[in-house]
Amino acid sequence: MTTETVEWAPGATDEKSYYIKGDIETSTREAETNENVVLQNEREIATHVISVDDDPSLNPWTFRAFFIGLGLSAFGGSLAQIYYFKPQTISVSLMFLAIISYVIGLAMETFIPRHGLLRCLNPGPFNKKENAFIIIMCSAAANSALATEVLAVQRLYYNITPNAGSSIFLLLSSQLLGYGIGGLMRGILLYPSKMLYPGVLPLLSMFDAFYRDGIEARRRLKVFYFVFTAIFIWEIFPEWIFPLLTGLSVFCLAAPNNAAVSRVFGGSNGNEGLGLLSICLDWQYISSNAGNPMAIPLRAQLSSFIGYVLCMVVFIAVFYNNIWESQNFPFLAQLLFYENGTVYNQTLVMNSNYEVDPTLVAEQGLPFYAGTWIINLLSTNLGLAATFTHLLLWNRDDLRPAWIWMDMDTLKNWRANFDWKFWKHSGKREIPANTEDLDPHYREMLKYPDAPNSWYLLTLVLSFTVGLIVIYKTNSTLPWWGFVIAVLLAAVSILFFGTLCAITGIKTLVQMIAGYLHNGRPTANMFFVLYSYNTVSQALLLLRDLKIAQYAKLPPRAAFTAQIIGTILGAVLNYVLMNSIIDNQREILLSVQGTNIWSGQQPQSYNSQAIAWGGLAHELFSTGQRYQWVPLSYLIGLVAPLPFWIIHRYWPRLRMDYYYIPIICAYIGWLAAGINSTSLSYFAVSFLSQWWLRTRYPRWFVKYNYLVGAALDGGTQIMVFILTFAVQGAAGTSHLFPEWWGANQGGNYDRCLYL
Repeated sequence: MTTETVEWAPGATDEKSYYIKGDIETSTREAETNENVVLQNEREIATHVISVDDDPSLNPWTFRAFFIGLGLSAFGGSLAQIYYFKPQTISVSLMFLAIISYVIGLAMETFIPRHGLLRCLNPGPFNKKENAFIIIMCSAAANSALATEVLAVQRLYYNITPNAGSSIFLLLSSQLLGYGIGGLMRGILLYPSKMLYPGVLPLLSMFDAFYRDGIEARRRLKVFYFVFTAIFIWEIFPEWIFPLLTGLSVFCLAAPNNAAVSRVFGGSNGNEGLGLLSICLDWQYISSNAGNPMAIPLRAQLSSFIGYVLCMVVFIAVFYNNIWESQNFPFLAQLLFYENGTVYNQTLVMNSNYEVDPTLVAEQGLPFYAGTWIINLLSTNLGLAATFTHLLLWNRDDLRPAWIWMDMDTLKNWRANFDWKFWKHSGKREIPANTEDLDPHYREMLKYPDAPNSWYLLTLVLSFTVGLIVIYKTNSTLPWWGFVIAVLLAAVSILFFGTLCAITGIKTLVQMIAGYLHNGRPTANMFFVLYSYNTVSQALLLLRDLKIAQYAKLPPRAAFTAQIIGTILGAVLNYVLMNSIIDNQREILLSVQGTNIWSGQQPQSYNSQAIAWGGLAHELFSTGQRYQWVPLSYLIGLVAPLPFWIIHRYWPRLRMDYYYIPIICAYIGWLAAGINSTSLSYFAVSFLSQWWLRTRYPRWFVKYNYLVGAALDGGTQIMVFILTFAVQGAAGTSHLFPEWWGANQGGNYDRCLYL
């Protein structure tokens, strides 16, 4: 008999819901067992794809775990900073770190004797919780701290090299502030089943393959090793020998000297073109778009695809209709320009205090952005505003715990039971009488002492205090009240963007607010963004890693310890590597297009927006000015989800609830920077995985989909790391593959016209 799957489609209110049969996610295959039922919601995915079982006897507090964790944290923090200066923004894969830690742990278990002086390095079999402890420590370290972006901009564009001590404290305070706020919101953004965090599912699926016993586990492990080895060998071709595979375009090959073809169909190099219909065979760039395409749910993928199509249409229309004089400037660029298309010299409009001087601006003229970058700003503002409305319409019950505590009785009770001796808190939690409604993974975690809210509150207070001191010691020009507003803005944003897990718009919002609060001071704008946007970003990273701990059943106090250690170590290494790369690659980082290996697009973008928003917000973005629609797009974004909500309320069978309007809006500016030849391959893999495999072969999907995704990420990241240092110049000198048809070292790799 055929299985008839039924999906619950949430209505506009809690009183009303609708059951829709036979939508695009319904299985058409025959089913004999429960394993063949298509997974429809977050709870089913979290309990079928990864194991709920826990073994409380496994100990994560081993010297071996700290030894490996500290070593890989140093490695990951360094690698993340290197990737920050790449033409495509790439994060250090959790799978990569997990595989390395697993191999090292297994080697120590096998070759180090369990007696004598070295017994502390091999207390017994390397276990799942040790691995999770190591991964969380590495994950906290393996991020390029936004504070290094501020410091990089100061060195590259202002010729300022801040004091090392102040720089380190700037890094620490900005990195830990979000941890404090995010930790206090765990009850809303972490514990419920609805907070799935799909990006971590491949990692946990891989853990199950590594540490579970039995014939099925061994079969899954063989699949993992096969895919891992295959992609590891393959990546040497698109990354070094045959870089044309990064973006294979028949249109570029047919018309290599056509500028329009390059803008529309090119995309193998940074800021080249839109990459329409290009085929990318480099998994590094495919999975760096918006995460592993085999893990992101279909609903989010479909919304992203709609935004992607709109992005190409809008970008082409803006450029070829010469809106905002777009044809005077590069098609894709993040810099500020004079009207004639030359790069804007920002130092000529700033006085000795690094504030914008109106007299000097009048002499130089107001700067221009590339038209596509203005669309990027518009779309991020649309996505940001739409996020607030979308979540209040569709997910207000999920958000309600954030404000229901704000009544006098609750506050009085909290004050009466407050104990400032945080180090004495036992962390014991009351287990509800009815645990059926609890997330199954969270229910297993209740047996362990919690890292209490007081620990996160202390982290918040210390970070806030240090940050308040640093903004004056570094001459940031940001006043104390601006710092306070930045932190409050971040706290509200964490609630909404933590729920959606999409922070694409918050950066532009805080830049606009800072621009009007501190007009004429671009440095203040950068620091305002640092303590608001970065706080949101760090909070989401904390919550993601705590979700890994929840899925792996790692005790909360072990997770907290790993995160704090990893964050501190990573911040210090970020600072050291940032200085080293700027010393060796300064001229490339200052160029518009960079190279296929190094690019300064991120500090360029950060600096140009600081100048535009922090120094010239009124002149460029106020009503009646050239870019007035950038701030006005917030108003449009606020109402964008309303038509979809109204249609679904009265005509639910049209399934307007299936679309994430904030994601559609944000993706309208998706192709504004980086290597864009990946989009077709990215969406092809995502629909193959999350629709075809999930609905046609659900049993295979449950067993292997996330495991294969983990193997692809892991094998790719290890080969990319080797090539980065061996041939791509991370060690100082690059060794490009000798030029041939598939390696056009003198231009764009896809052989489109180099503009």
